[in-house]
Amino acid sequence: EKQVFQLRAHMYQARSLFAADSSGLSDPFARVFFISQSQCTEVLNETLCPTWDQLLVFDNVELYGEAHEMRDDPPIIVIEIYDQDTVGKADFMGRTFAKPVVKMSDEHYCPSRFPPQLEYYQIYRGNSTAGDLLAAFELLQIGPGGKSDLPPIDGPTDVDRGPILPVPLGIRPVLSKYRVEVIALKHQILLFSIVWGRRACPWVSEGQEGLLLSRNPHPTRDNQHSFASQDLPENELLHPPLNIRVVDCRAFGRYTLVGSHTVSSLRKFIYRPPDRKAQHWNMTG
Repeated sequence: EKQVFQLRAHMYQARSLFAADSSGLSDPFARVFFISQSQCTEVLNETLCPTWDQLLVFDNVELYGEAHEMRDDPPIIVIEIYDQDTVGKADFMGRTFAKPVVKMSDEHYCPSRFPPQLEYYQIYRGNSTAGDLLAAFELLQIGPGGKSDLPPIDGPTDVDRGPILPVPLGIRPVLSKYRVEVIALKHQILLFSIVWGRRACPWVSEGQEGLLLSRNPHPTRDNQHSFASQDLPENELLHPPLNIRVVDCRAFGRYTLVGSHTVSSLRKFIYRPPDRKAQHWNMTG
């Protein structure tokens, strides 16, 4: 028996990808395969933790079998990560697998199964781990009423991204503004960049997705403190790692990677202001 579905792949973020380029970064994109269809996210340049924040919609997916079998044991989704090269074909970076949450046409789209929550999927390159994918997948049966009976895709809208759909509200994380501050002592650093989010820049100003610490070969105490702001999920478990690169500045604007380091969790570095109300209550009590 033929069943017709719509697959929604909520591709939010990948993290801890390996560096495919000599810069110590990659230009990653994801390709999602389901049955006979495939789609790609956009390419994000110079990052190891791309935040695609992109919804891929697969229409008119035809499956054959009993309805209860489709719901309990849907086909597997294959997700592959690639590094986009300016010349030649893209380089394979890793692969992972997922199963969608299935909604049949006679079921209600409501908690606790819907909307689906973002989950981490381990990415593998051969037998080695190659990062994690943060995503959610749902397979919605198209009933007699057609696509008009499917749950609507709720914003946010981003006109600057054109036809690219962002991950809908209710699935995408709630974001808050964070400020990352870095202080380096007793080091002579040519260029120190901290990168995360959608892409990286060798040096940027506050508000962009990177942080220049110092370009002075003999830094003083006055120029060793830098900061940058970034929107990050309120859920600390969803914070991307912090990637730190040190590069050597060469002639004619060239840079050579000296080394890199990844801070996998920022949890212990988060500053939490003291609860003044609680302190006042303790004093008055």
